[in-house]
Amino acid sequence: MHPRQIQHCNQCGTAVEHRVPEGDTHARAVCPACGHIQYENPRNIVGTLPVWEGRVLLCKRAIQPRYGLWTLPAGFMEMHETTEQGALRETHEEAGVEIELDGLYCMANVKPVSQVYLLYRARMLRPHWEPGPETLEARLFGATEVPWDQLAFRTVRETLERFFAEQQTGRYSLQIFDID
Repeated sequence: MHPRQIQHCNQCGTAVEHRVPEGDTHARAVCPACGHIQYENPRNIVGTLPVWEGRVLLCKRAIQPRYGLWTLPAGFMEMHETTEQGALRETHEEAGVEIELDGLYCMANVKPVSQVYLLYRARMLRPHWEPGPETLEARLFGATEVPWDQLAFRTVRETLERFFAEQQTGRYSLQIFDID
């Protein structure tokens, strides 16, 4: 059971009740005044594995959580954008790098925080980047150069391990995994 995030109706402001609405199977935030039902759903994180000559571009975080640790350029998907658009936007915002997407590479379900990561392989169009305000620095890393003990998230570690293992063969497949 997770803590209840929704406390008040976003339609009329009344304190909500958490109960299973008729015809549903999960407890929801239900307004006793106007009957509006609010749903809490997982958040999508979109981003890329930008690659130049076999090395992956990582960003050192300038924000919390995990300030000062390394990650792939990624962030929350915005309303009214596709996963591809979000991945491109996040990569530009965090790394300031020009890329071309090579297809979806990873879908990771991070159950404890109700997030779904969608990461695309990406070709850097040139070896130039300009980190944005959420990034302290960005740098290319080969498999043996990655600061494995300084990675911000388990999803990043798992994705990089899988990517570098597949890089040996030159054949990439969609990686789907859960983090409990």
